[in-house]
Amino acid sequence: MEQFRLPKIPMPKLELPQAVQDVLAEAEVKLAFRPKLLQLFKNCFPNTLETTTKLMDDGTTFVITGDIPASWLRDSVEQVIHYVPLAKNDPELQRIIGGLIKRHIQYVHIDPYANAFNETANDWHWNTTDETEMSPWVWERKFEIDSLCFVVRLAYAYWKETELTDIFDAGFKAAMRKIYELFKTEQRHFEQSPYRFTRNNGIPADSLRNGGLGMPVNYTGMIWSGFRSSDDACDFHYNIPGNMFAVVALRQMQEFAEWVFRDLDFLAELKELEFEVDHGIKLYGIYRHPEFGPIYAYETDGFGNYCLMDDAGTPGLMSIPYLGYVGADDPVYQNTRRFALSKENPFYFEGKAAKGIGSPHTPKDYIWHMALSMQGLTARTKEEKLEMIAMLEATDAGTGYMHEGFHADDPNTFTRKWFAWSNSLFSQLVYRAMQEGIL
Repeated sequence: MEQFRLPKIPMPKLELPQAVQDVLAEAEVKLAFRPKLLQLFKNCFPNTLETTTKLMDDGTTFVITGDIPASWLRDSVEQVIHYVPLAKNDPELQRIIGGLIKRHIQYVHIDPYANAFNETANDWHWNTTDETEMSPWVWERKFEIDSLCFVVRLAYAYWKETELTDIFDAGFKAAMRKIYELFKTEQRHFEQSPYRFTRNNGIPADSLRNGGLGMPVNYTGMIWSGFRSSDDACDFHYNIPGNMFAVVALRQMQEFAEWVFRDLDFLAELKELEFEVDHGIKLYGIYRHPEFGPIYAYETDGFGNYCLMDDAGTPGLMSIPYLGYVGADDPVYQNTRRFALSKENPFYFEGKAAKGIGSPHTPKDYIWHMALSMQGLTARTKEEKLEMIAMLEATDAGTGYMHEGFHADDPNTFTRKWFAWSNSLFSQLVYRAMQEGIL
């Protein structure tokens, strides 16, 4: 993301909920033998609450990304997801997370195609040259399939952890219907979709080609996406990890329909759509690589063209088990993982300081801290998890926080000093390692 130029929104510092304080106290004991890692964890674990979170008077919660004063649906979920396991017996965390879910639902009703929103209808926008149907509430209107999936992900995780049902009102059910209808529309983007997006800033990755429609696609049963989780335009508009995430979201929505709303008709519709998307992934989303065997492609157009790469953002190919589509032992995933962590992936870099996955969103040879954290979270061995934690610990450039991308030869050269999502993902990895007793 480019550096935003508007004044920063002052975010009042929240009092840390007791459950979060308890985790930090636990870390003081379990990480005492690694003082730098302990300090990193103490900085990063509460960072979202201390710097990006605002409790609103209407009972909702507004979470900015850090160095940008807007709330990305995707980022805001991943910024708080590591707190969800702590929320069952902590009313303060329930207020924060439940309030964020309620705000997400408001945003879906405002514009289900948008990826980032303002705190109020202040008419702030990432770029004033965007040609699309903007709203004063919308900071950016890049349609990314994962944005809506993340809304479902947080609500589902919160419900399963806390067993609280106050979020499931009529507005929530209507938002689920809106997500379903949009997914159905985008199965046939060229025939049915009203969505267009171009940005006149001279950066090709910020606009959809073909007059804002995107490049041609064949019907596959999968859901069309304009942009990736990096906010860059897709090369081919069926993003495979994004569609895998949609399958997971549709399964979770089925539980809402069956067990919360008792709506068997909606349940049947969701099941049918899940089958169509999953069938499309299996039929069109697997590429037979001459070295690695069957692997999941990153993108396809349904005409037999493939984008073979992985990007550090979530959802990406590395994060498939993290999202819950298949387990880490899935043979096609394991082939894909070997591909993603090889030089066959054009965005895998090795240098003097680190090796890992970067992104076309940042310069060549820049590895992302989020990619290292995700590699650790999806690793099957404790040795690989510990290797990733050590690499993250060694590449913070002395700042005490995680960043976006850093140069493989020199971690002191990096992008985004304040990137709360990256801090949260790192915290999730370290906390899981603490719980597993491998540190």
